[in-house]
Amino acid sequence: MRRSVSFRRIWPIVEKEFLQVVRERRTLAMILVMPIMQLLLLGYAVNQNIENIPTVISDEAHDEQSRSFVQALERTRYFRIIRYVEGAPEAQHSIDRGDAKVAVLIPPDFSRNVLAGRQASVQVLIDGSDPTTAQTALFTVDAITQRTALTIAGALQERLGQRSRAPLIDLRPGVLYNPNMESTHFMIPGLIGLILQTQGVILTAFAVVRERERGTLEQLVVTPIQPWELLLGKVLPYVLVAFGQVGVALLIGVFWFGVPVRGNLLLLLALSFVFLMCVLGMGLLVSTVAQTQTQAMQTAMFLLVPSLLLSGFVFPRESMPPVIAALGYFIPLTYFIKILRGVILKANGLPELWPNVVVLAIFAIGVFTISALRFRKSLD
Repeated sequence: MRRSVSFRRIWPIVEKEFLQVVRERRTLAMILVMPIMQLLLLGYAVNQNIENIPTVISDEAHDEQSRSFVQALERTRYFRIIRYVEGAPEAQHSIDRGDAKVAVLIPPDFSRNVLAGRQASVQVLIDGSDPTTAQTALFTVDAITQRTALTIAGALQERLGQRSRAPLIDLRPGVLYNPNMESTHFMIPGLIGLILQTQGVILTAFAVVRERERGTLEQLVVTPIQPWELLLGKVLPYVLVAFGQVGVALLIGVFWFGVPVRGNLLLLLALSFVFLMCVLGMGLLVSTVAQTQTQAMQTAMFLLVPSLLLSGFVFPRESMPPVIAALGYFIPLTYFIKILRGVILKANGLPELWPNVVVLAIFAIGVFTISALRFRKSLD
C-alpha cells in the first residue's frame, strides 16, 4: 500500500540541507556572490557601443580649419583625444605601444588647400587588431570628413560664389596589422591567454585538492620532503603542460585559422612564462581556499568571469564605465592579452611591451609568493 506524501517527513530533510548549505561557507559565498557579480559585470562591461576610442592627433596646420576638424571628432562620443604628437612616426609608435587605436594626421597645407577650393588630404591610421573598433572608427571618421567637407563647401560658395566639384577633403585611411579586419586575428591571441589561465588554474588547484581529498597530502607531509620541494614537484609538470598548450594553440591559430605570428616567437614564450607564474600562483591560491574539487571548480569559474569580461578579451575596455574598466587593471590577463596581440599581430618587442611586462612580473611575484606561503602554512 502506497503511503501518502508527508511534509512532516520531508521537512527535516529540507532543514538538514539548508543547514548544510549554511555551514559550507565557501559554497554559500559562491551562491550569493556569483549571481550579483555576473549581473553587475554583464550589465556594465558588455557594451556593444564602441565609444571613447583613444586617439592621437598630428596637426601640422595649426590653424582654425584644422582645429575645427579635430573638434568635430571630439564632439562625437566615439573618439577620445589623448594627446597631440609630432608627425606620422610618433603617431604610429603610439599605436604600436597600444596607447592609441586611431591616429589622425593633418598636413601643413590642409587649410591653404581647403580655403582655395582645392582638395586637401587627411590621413587616418587605425589599429586593425580589433576589427569591431576599427570598423567603427573608420565609418565615423569618414562620416565626419564628409560632413566637414560639405560645411566648408557651403561656406566657400557663400563667400566666393564658387562650388567645388570634387570633395574638398580626401580621407586616406590606413588599417594597420590586420588590413582585412578579420575577427579570428583578434580572437585567437586572446583565446591563447584565456585557455592558458583557465587550464593552469584548474589543473594546479585540482592537483593539490585531489591529494587532500584522498588523504595522500598528509602522507607526503610526514616524509622528509620539504614544503618548497613538494610545491615545485606539484608545479613543474604543469609548466610543461602549459607550454605544450601554448604551442598547440599557436599551431592551430597559424595553420588552421591563418593567423600570422609577426613577432619573435622566443620572446612570446619567455613572456608567457611570466604570465604562467601568475596562473600557477592563482591555482595554488585556489587550492588553499577550496577543500573539495567542486569548490576548486567553482572558485576557478569565479576568477574566469571577470577575466573574460574585463580584460579586453572581447569587449573594448575603453567603452566601459571608468569604475568597471579600472577593475581590469587588477587582472593579469589584461596585460598578457596586450602582449599576445602585440607580438603576434604587431611584431612588438620589449620597447613597446615593457610596461605590460613589468606589471605582469609584479603580479607573478606577488601572487606566487602569497600562494606559496599559504600553501606551506596549510601543510604545517
